[in-house]
Amino acid sequence: MKIALAGNPNSGKTTLFNAITGKIEHVGNWPGVTVEKKEGSVKSSFISDEKNVTVVDLPGAYSMSPYTSEESITKDFVINEKPDVIINIVDAGNISRSLFFTTQLLELGVPVIVALNKCDINEKKGTIIDTMLLSEVLKCPVIETIATESRQNGLASLIDIAVSVNKNGDKQKAPSPKDKIIEFSKEEIEALDKKRYDRVSGIVTQVERRKLESSSQTRQDKVDRFVAHKWLGIPIFAVIIWLVFSVSQSWVGPWLADVLVGWIDGFYGLVEGALGEGTNPVLSSLLLDGIIGGVGAVVGFLPLIMVLFFMLALLEDSGYMSRVALIMDRYFKKIGLSGKSIIPMIISTGCAIPGIMATRTIKNERQRRTTAMLAPFMPCGAKLPIIALFAGIFFNNNAWVGTSMYFLAILMIIVSGLVIRLITGDKSTSYFLIELPEYRIPSIKRATISMFSRAKAFIIKAGTIILICNAVVQILQTFNWQLQVVTEEMPGSSILASIASPLAWIFIPLGFGLWQFAAAAITGFIAKENVVGTLAVTFSITNFINVEELALVAGGSEVVSVFGIGAVAALSYLVFNLFTPPCFAAIGSMNSEMESRKWLWGAIGFQLGMGYIVAFLVYQLGTLFTMGELGSGFLGGLMAVVAIIGFIVYLILRNNRSEIKSSLKAA
Repeated sequence: MKIALAGNPNSGKTTLFNAITGKIEHVGNWPGVTVEKKEGSVKSSFISDEKNVTVVDLPGAYSMSPYTSEESITKDFVINEKPDVIINIVDAGNISRSLFFTTQLLELGVPVIVALNKCDINEKKGTIIDTMLLSEVLKCPVIETIATESRQNGLASLIDIAVSVNKNGDKQKAPSPKDKIIEFSKEEIEALDKKRYDRVSGIVTQVERRKLESSSQTRQDKVDRFVAHKWLGIPIFAVIIWLVFSVSQSWVGPWLADVLVGWIDGFYGLVEGALGEGTNPVLSSLLLDGIIGGVGAVVGFLPLIMVLFFMLALLEDSGYMSRVALIMDRYFKKIGLSGKSIIPMIISTGCAIPGIMATRTIKNERQRRTTAMLAPFMPCGAKLPIIALFAGIFFNNNAWVGTSMYFLAILMIIVSGLVIRLITGDKSTSYFLIELPEYRIPSIKRATISMFSRAKAFIIKAGTIILICNAVVQILQTFNWQLQVVTEEMPGSSILASIASPLAWIFIPLGFGLWQFAAAAITGFIAKENVVGTLAVTFSITNFINVEELALVAGGSEVVSVFGIGAVAALSYLVFNLFTPPCFAAIGSMNSEMESRKWLWGAIGFQLGMGYIVAFLVYQLGTLFTMGELGSGFLGGLMAVVAIIGFIVYLILRNNRSEIKSSLKAA
């Protein structure tokens, strides 16, 4: 038996899906989180005699006439896959909007059960919906549900009825004469839509009694006057992000990191003792410094990342992120994007891959490609260890480092979006509509599940890609090209050093022209977490996250000495890794969503150019302000920056000439 979950965006489909299947798919209190269908089996506790019940969570849709690609997924599945039952999740707080889609589903001939979700919000508002009458009018079962509750949520009844309807072979009757919406012209569809809206309005009038009229100002509206204000919203957002980073990077996170680092050190000592003095030093170094040390250096940042994920999940669940999208819309419009672009960027703070995938909700092709190009600028979870490392060692764990990286990323996105618009010559305007969800007290349980889910992905990557990469780095650093062990006095003769050294001179104008930094930047393209692990291995400081040794959380002056760079160069290296192309997996997602090799290679080149320019400016200007002189390699770096900017200007002028020629031909 196959059940399809269909409904409007942010109606609670994925939350309900997780509740009845036990899965932990990502949810967020805003529209557009789910962009592809997900499948799972109903938990045995919900079914008695039916053994195999599969549930498919479909992307949110407002209509069977698809406007976006994810709506097409929903329409195609419902029409072509022929599910046995459709559970239509309807937001009980907004049935006037939801029932339009419901009436379309009822005309497909597939049994429909309406899950009237979020009924708890209606109770608080004093809104009453006559479910018996609604069921009678729609000619289908209507069940009240609260998917966020663990008990008395109506889900057992919902599944019982779905199984019963399928077993009895019930046929769905349309509540009104069927409109063949797919076969009509645009004008006829619009006329039918108007007729359908009128019908829905009549149903709502019949079944709904509101204590508070929609036009009345609520407490939420009063809060939004400040939180979503076009000017006040920005500093409020800055304070909130600063608090998030303070808690995760300066207060709670380091304390938890101390505990984990102690465990890693204990394990390191245990393995070292077990190996004994008779073990081959190469094998011992590979195991202790390459694998345990390298992976441990990355995993040591896990508590800081988990606390940050937890805080961001609370923000998502509260409904605040939709307000952020609304605030940013007016700025994004100026660069040819819309507020809808902010949603992929917010999702990218967890991982760039789902963030890039979320761009498929954007219908405009140029906006979609531009957003896919710019979303990886947001610091993702994989980049957080780099931020935490440099903030801890060079900036005494100050929260402003992480906070500023987020705002610098937003600034980079705005500037880059403007440049891309000039290059492409796009002059289209965009419109952004978003339904602001109700504020709610964020769920500790959901935030905890989200935190552990993301942490699990982080640990899996640390145990696979990062482990292998660090082992390879350790081997390449241990041997020279004659496969002889490199002595401690000549680390620069290793295979790794000979590969990375030719690239290191490129980074001299950026302040970190050492082969170790070059090697870390290269391995960062495999996975950004590798940057920290590679630095730990190549600098032979795998215990630098130990408080008593080369403390990350307590300063790390020894690490500063070993790195051989100052705070300005460290900041330059940080922004270079944040704003250059993402990992290979994210680049693969960019390729998929852009659907253009020209755009993909252009995006990679643009990201490399922007990362280099920003790192150059940070290092050279930072050195000028702090030391009173320009940094090393200024002239060479300036030539490179001028060449990059010159090429961008050439592309803009070439586009302008093409437009003039087109105008003349048209005239």
